Amino acid sequence: MIRVLFVCLGNICRSPLAEAIFNSKVKVAGMEAQFKCDSAGTSDFHIGELPDERTVKCAEKYKLPLNHRGRQVNRTDFRDFEYILAMDDHNLRNLNNMKVRYGFGEKEIYLMRDFVTGSQGMSVPDPYYGGQEGFEEIYTILDEAVDRFLAQLIATHHLYA
Repeated sequence: MIRVLFVCLGNICRSPLAEAIFNSKVKVAGMEAQFKCDSAGTSDFHIGELPDERTVKCAEKYKLPLNHRGRQVNRTDFRDFEYILAMDDHNLRNLNNMKVRYGFGEKEIYLMRDFVTGSQGMSVPDPYYGGQEGFEEIYTILDEAVDRFLAQLIATHHLYA
């Protein structure tokens, strides 16, 4: 089983939406048994909270089930997940600092958009301080990035439905 963790700052906007998109695409592909997916935040701002209501609204629009409570990245995540994807440079730096502190210095952390040709090194913008249109924008970005990432996983691990 391939384990994937999506990470943003508070774990109530971008990362739970990425998790929902990934799980939906895996289900459509008939590959649910081959993946475990979760999301977390680098901060402790929203531990135990439901996703932001704008995230929920966006997920409902695209018929994506959201079953999530905010949580913070912890030491065992670096052991348990083969793929850890950060939404932006700030969270990438936080994760790289954490992995060293926790003794996982060799662990590779990816930026979410690194799998999209022409978008490598770019962040998924944080929509928290904006309106619903920001959540629509990140849905579009995440939908493409998850497609490309899943295709990469299928090719790398020689997976079949």
